[in-house]
Amino acid sequence: MNAIVYTKYGSPDVIHLEEVEKPTPKDDEVLIKIHAASVNAYDWHFLTADIFLIRFMGGGLLKPKDTRLGADVAGRIETVGKNVKQFQPGDEVFGMVKGSFAEYACAPESSLALKPVNTSFDEAAAIPMAAITALQGLRDEGKIQAGQKVLINGASGGVGTFAVQIAKSFGAEVTAVCSARNLEQARAIGADHVIDYTKEDFTKNGQKYDLVFAANGYHPLSAYKRALTPKGIYIMAGGSMAQIFQSMLMGSMMSETGGRKMAGVSAKRNQNDLVFIKELFEAGKVKSIIDRRYPLSEAAEALRYLGEGHARSKVVISMESNNKT
Repeated sequence: MNAIVYTKYGSPDVIHLEEVEKPTPKDDEVLIKIHAASVNAYDWHFLTADIFLIRFMGGGLLKPKDTRLGADVAGRIETVGKNVKQFQPGDEVFGMVKGSFAEYACAPESSLALKPVNTSFDEAAAIPMAAITALQGLRDEGKIQAGQKVLINGASGGVGTFAVQIAKSFGAEVTAVCSARNLEQARAIGADHVIDYTKEDFTKNGQKYDLVFAANGYHPLSAYKRALTPKGIYIMAGGSMAQIFQSMLMGSMMSETGGRKMAGVSAKRNQNDLVFIKELFEAGKVKSIIDRRYPLSEAAEALRYLGEGHARSKVVISMESNNKT
């Protein structure tokens, strides 16, 4: 089969398409024929090791331990291990799988859920990591409640577009912060209010929010804290390396006992959360927004496009696409 591999850290130029052996599922795994995968900042960090901690988080100190890339997947199950109970050959599934930039991949059944019936494979592949990050950040860390005022900073990216929609599904009043070219998109997916960050700094306009979710965190923590209500919560889900380290090192110190809270979130594989998101899709409360599609042979270009910061919403690698759109 064909797969994207890399043997050293670096720019997208270090990855290449290679013919490798088709994997065989273990007893508790399924073999997926991949129809689509999507690109995340996670993939960029593991490719470039721009966040040095990646090298200590299973990435490998001097070179990658695992030469595969990709985490989000949508496809059809080809074979199942003897202990698999939930799925059978022919099932259409989506989830988080290591090495999804390939024609096939194996995964534990606990990493997957049945694909939403009203989505294409491309749309389903756009969901897992971004939507789960948004869900776990808003619901689990942010304790979102109906009627709350919620602000999504970075509302036009992959995580941000899902965060806007998921926050609305919980009954929140949502303010989306993005650039001028993305304001209409934010309104279209349900934002009650929009702010063009090039013209207005929401941390200085006097408005207070019960929950601030930073899908792209470019303000200092002190500025975010200023935008919170007395018991408001700030959740960081993405941003620059400096922002990530500041949140990790200073978030708990800047939290107040019984008051404002500063925390971060990263997606954790959870089958129940996949099913929860599947149901939101099937109820028409959430949809995938896809910026561009690339064939597997152009995975380097897909990663480069994401890494340059130009992507609006999700970038998908489609096994059924011969031309980027």
